[in-house]
Amino acid sequence: MNPETTQQPEKREIGPENFIFFAAFIAFFAIFAGRMGLMNTLNTLMNTAYSLLIDTVFYLMAICVLMGAVSALFSEFGLVSLANRLLNPLMVPLYQLPGAASVGVVTTFLSDNPAILSLAEDHYFKSLFKRYQFPALTNLGTSFGMGLIVCTYMLSLSISSGESYAMAVLVGLLGAVVGSVVSTRIMLHFTAKLYGREEDAVTHTPAENPNRHMRPIRHGGLSNRFIGALLDGGMAGVKMGFSIIPGVLIICTIVMMLTNGPSVDGSYTGAAYEGVRLLPFLADKLSFILEPLFGFSSPEAVGVPITALGAAGAATSMAAQLVSSGLANAGDIAVFTAMCMCWSGYLSTHVSMMNSLDCTELISKALISHTIGGLCAGISAHWIYVLFSLF
Repeated sequence: MNPETTQQPEKREIGPENFIFFAAFIAFFAIFAGRMGLMNTLNTLMNTAYSLLIDTVFYLMAICVLMGAVSALFSEFGLVSLANRLLNPLMVPLYQLPGAASVGVVTTFLSDNPAILSLAEDHYFKSLFKRYQFPALTNLGTSFGMGLIVCTYMLSLSISSGESYAMAVLVGLLGAVVGSVVSTRIMLHFTAKLYGREEDAVTHTPAENPNRHMRPIRHGGLSNRFIGALLDGGMAGVKMGFSIIPGVLIICTIVMMLTNGPSVDGSYTGAAYEGVRLLPFLADKLSFILEPLFGFSSPEAVGVPITALGAAGAATSMAAQLVSSGLANAGDIAVFTAMCMCWSGYLSTHVSMMNSLDCTELISKALISHTIGGLCAGISAHWIYVLFSLF
């Protein structure tokens, strides 16, 4: 459809929506200003957004550039094609995705969620997917984001506790796999209803005449192709890094302020990452449901997966504090590993990732799917650990 001929939706100039939104907007800020004070609230908003831009977004952009270069090399020299052929029998029954999607699992496991976008920018990689499958890459990639960092960090907690967490981390990794399958399959259900199952992700012209047994390469010799792939992939990573800025700054700032509390001395100063601890408060009220499902050994443990909604790094730091205080055991570590990896700050990255894939109409579906997937990851990790502990 030609965008120039598409009529923009309209509403009455003055209606109930004007007043409802204004009231909701005031109420939202009142949640923070009532506890923190208006000036501290505004300062924390700006300082948190600035800190996220400098410490998080530029870090993610660096990851996108590096993984973009690696992804372009994978595509240029046939690793994507090889993975597509070899892993197709595994990926199709598990995820209903082509084998090439496994490359996205590896890149996000070694780095972070947005690394999947660098692969998604590659024309050949995209051509291996149906249109309904392509948006689900966001859910698949996010399920393994920061996986290496999370697993390594959780293993290192054995030093402070004196207890080996190797089995717990392994169970957590298995739980993340379960969560990834659930999240991806639910997302595919939504996308199939919207796009159907037959349309290709890349529309080829008759002149292109795509051959599934051939793959496109760059012009020139081996060295020219190598350098060209590195630079082109890196440039795609720069574009992806810029595209995630709005989602990370807006969503993650709100999540952090709803999750964190005041400064160390218990007062509000307007510094970055202060908040009103609303999400942990709600989680504590629901602990009678959450603790049997996840097997948490203390109410404070609920804060780790809640924090993982916004940032996996912050969640792992909280896990370390719980272990050092004796408030978390190996079973908790299994659940922490599964949920920190599967969710890995998806509230702060999912919106921008779906926007980068030009699938904004599916943002709410992606969030719903991944919320359910992360819960399944934690529940399965808990019960798998309980089962393993019997032997």
